[in-house]
Amino acid sequence: MRLLYLLLLILPLSFVSAGRADIIDKTVELIKQGNVNELAKNFSSTIELTVLDQENVYSNVQAEVILTNFFKNNQPKSVKILHRIDSNSNYRFAVLILTTDNGVYRISLSLKNVNGRFELNELRIETEKTK
Repeated sequence: MRLLYLLLLILPLSFVSAGRADIIDKTVELIKQGNVNELAKNFSSTIELTVLDQENVYSNVQAEVILTNFFKNNQPKSVKILHRIDSNSNYRFAVLILTTDNGVYRISLSLKNVNGRFELNELRIETEKTK
């Protein structure tokens, strides 16, 4: 009986800790695929977007168009997570290195918990300066 109680206690905790990494991992995988259509489903209604020299706050539709153009010209080859913050229940942050057929880029992204759902509210794509 104690074993059953222990399992009932531990099982939900494992789902909570697994869920913390899921949104970052999912976002990284979508970037690696260049799948802007699926990525855009996680956008806030407005998103602070920087793509190289183009920086502004855009609607989610405008941001999707800009990112589609970026990935059309820069086919992803690999993505490496350089840094991640997933210890706060309302905020996620990651820094990635994206290698494409046209160069290497540093991507930083922020996700904010809005009504129990993480929304991508900031995305920066900059040329990687160090090798």
